[in-house]
Amino acid sequence: MKTALITGANRGIGLEFVRQYAMDGWCVFACCRSPVVADALNHLVVQYPDRVTTYPLDVANHQQIEQLAQALSNRPIDLLINNAGVYPTEQGDAFGETDYAAWAHTFEVNTMAPLRMVEAFIQQISSSQLKTIITVTSKMGSIADNRGGGSYSYRSSKAAVNIVMKSLSIDLSTSGITAVLLHPGWVRTDMGGPNGLISVEQSVTGMRDVISRLKFKDSGKFYAFDGQIVPW
Repeated sequence: MKTALITGANRGIGLEFVRQYAMDGWCVFACCRSPVVADALNHLVVQYPDRVTTYPLDVANHQQIEQLAQALSNRPIDLLINNAGVYPTEQGDAFGETDYAAWAHTFEVNTMAPLRMVEAFIQQISSSQLKTIITVTSKMGSIADNRGGGSYSYRSSKAAVNIVMKSLSIDLSTSGITAVLLHPGWVRTDMGGPNGLISVEQSVTGMRDVISRLKFKDSGKFYAFDGQIVPW
């Protein structure tokens, strides 16, 4: 049975990843800050008791990441999906109104945590069959695509995680690990808002299709959910 570890699994894109992979017969380690109150996620545990297991994890807490890695030390992880993320409020993410404390937290979650997850789980990933790392990023982190300005904290955190994962793909190339960045599209979620262009089901179905077709030569690339390359 193939195994996936998914962060930010309690809602939106993360929850849909859990649902779709469990439905397809994967063993899923679903991580979020408070599983006890994650009703939708717990419903999936009831629906797929032999496939979905929840774990408490605040990705900004490196000690919790280490503890989880120890708890899963004997479990190969075919697919790590770094999905957990934060989107600062517009009021604190505009020129002249920057909330610098919130910016630092955004970097902790969006940029530093994905690398820390890989560092902590590298043995489990290396011992798996698929050896795949996916980091959910955003086209808002694309410098070439930035035509709207603003969103300094969020854009910079995503641009930063893009270069982190690009470097990671090079550093892990001798281990046969494939590390890829995925833009999920503008999705109708709590984070994306009600005006998003696509549903969470469409986004995750598209991203899973991209993941299923990945080859080692694709490591370090930046794809959109529809398989198109996103410019850096």
